[in-house]
Amino acid sequence: MASSIVLKIIYLAMMIMCIMLGQISSLTQGAPITCGKIRITLAPCLSYLRRNGGRDLIPRKCCHGVKKVNHGTKNKQDRQSVCKCIKRTTQNVKGLNLKKLANLPQKCGVKLPYKLSPSMDCNKIN
Repeated sequence: MASSIVLKIIYLAMMIMCIMLGQISSLTQGAPITCGKIRITLAPCLSYLRRNGGRDLIPRKCCHGVKKVNHGTKNKQDRQSVCKCIKRTTQNVKGLNLKKLANLPQKCGVKLPYKLSPSMDCNKIN
């Protein structure tokens, strides 16, 4: 049961990483981008994204992770990889508040030209 919760947290973190789709280089320091690293970086966002209340605060570590992922991507391939990871992760996490997911980058001060969702088309990301 505990491992199931950890897995869900990792998946949510991956979603947030996709939000930060912009920059994964600082996260990986030249290493290949992996979905596992993205999930771990975005894990602090899971609890926020699973709550239905409208006034709850985003954990500081969540926004830090979103910004870290965004600043770490160097090119189109990196951004699409992050997107695909977040997309897969969001499709597997039950109880996700999709409105919060879509607004997470903006709430963390990250501008993306698309909304995060389990149905986003990662091939259209440049």
